[in-house]
Amino acid sequence: MHRGTQEGAMASRLLHRLRHALAGDGPGEAAAARPEAEQFPESSELEDDDAEGLSSRLSGTLSFTSAEDDEDDEDEDDEETGPDPLPPGDWTSGEDAERSPPPDGQRGGQLLARQLQDFWKKSRNTLAPQRLLFEVTSATVVKDPPSKYVLYTLAVIGPGPPDRQPAQISRRYSDFERLHRNLQRQFRGPMTAISFPRKRLRRNFTAETIARRSRAFEQFLGHLQAVPELRHAPDLQDFFMLPELRRAQSLTCTGLYREALALWANAWQLQAQLGTLSGPDRPLLTLAGLAVCHQELENPGEARACCEKALQLLGDKSLHPLLAPFLEAHVRLSWHLGLDKRQSEARLQTLQEAGLTPTPPPSLKELLIKEVLD
Repeated sequence: MHRGTQEGAMASRLLHRLRHALAGDGPGEAAAARPEAEQFPESSELEDDDAEGLSSRLSGTLSFTSAEDDEDDEDEDDEETGPDPLPPGDWTSGEDAERSPPPDGQRGGQLLARQLQDFWKKSRNTLAPQRLLFEVTSATVVKDPPSKYVLYTLAVIGPGPPDRQPAQISRRYSDFERLHRNLQRQFRGPMTAISFPRKRLRRNFTAETIARRSRAFEQFLGHLQAVPELRHAPDLQDFFMLPELRRAQSLTCTGLYREALALWANAWQLQAQLGTLSGPDRPLLTLAGLAVCHQELENPGEARACCEKALQLLGDKSLHPLLAPFLEAHVRLSWHLGLDKRQSEARLQTLQEAGLTPTPPPSLKELLIKEVLD
């Protein structure tokens, strides 16, 4: 009975905080006013046994604390065989993966998880600041001899129009583990409150293991995004962006423009969801990739719009290496479409007369090919 009372009190506290956060506290005021323990109640308000199971209460993630979860090899190869590929419907629910009914002490926690998720979904159309949501939408067992691993595809869902298509990324366990290890080295304090699923020696490819890890990865990324110090860490930004940008660049360089266009568009959407469009270079590189692919696919209007967006981001940065190429592309596309090109033409001429760029300047495609992504 005492346990049930604790569950109800914790549910009330968490729901109150979620409503308070979504109702209008700006990120600057709320984050500055609350201590770190407020962001992670499992480390401050709950007893040890409660803290261990909070993952399952908040998002349906199952705990990874038993001894059988230890694992030695990094690449999940030469393990038990499993479904290949796995249908999403076979494992996407953490509750479905658990065959035994939950103990009485966990029923209140499962109700809390549903309440939190329902409340969060209903709040998406409000104007209050919101955190990102991460959802594993599919998983595929990949055989790449001698390796064998599971590739998890996650949707990144942020505030905005409800019809906006979520950005997607695909990562394997070793990618998540590398991110966790790097962040632990750099941010020991904040990372102590964030759990991560341990490796397993066996049964890596069962539906139950994949379901558990899927829920754990969702919560892991959500917790990282909840801490400003971690949210802006370069390693986390690289985890989200670098694989997509490198793949898009490679496809563009080999002339597979339609395939590359989809990846550049996803990368732009991902940066918008993560709030990194104000960064100095990656948004500009993404716009260059979009402009090049649209030009090659004979979509001059779309290509010109990408150039205009890039010029807005560049502002008065006359020394940026991408400024002249974007101006040159904007002039050429405007002429092709019969639109006004005088302002871009005058600005490009000023750069050339000042010796800040050669005549003619390098094209966007040339710079895109030469760009080293690291």
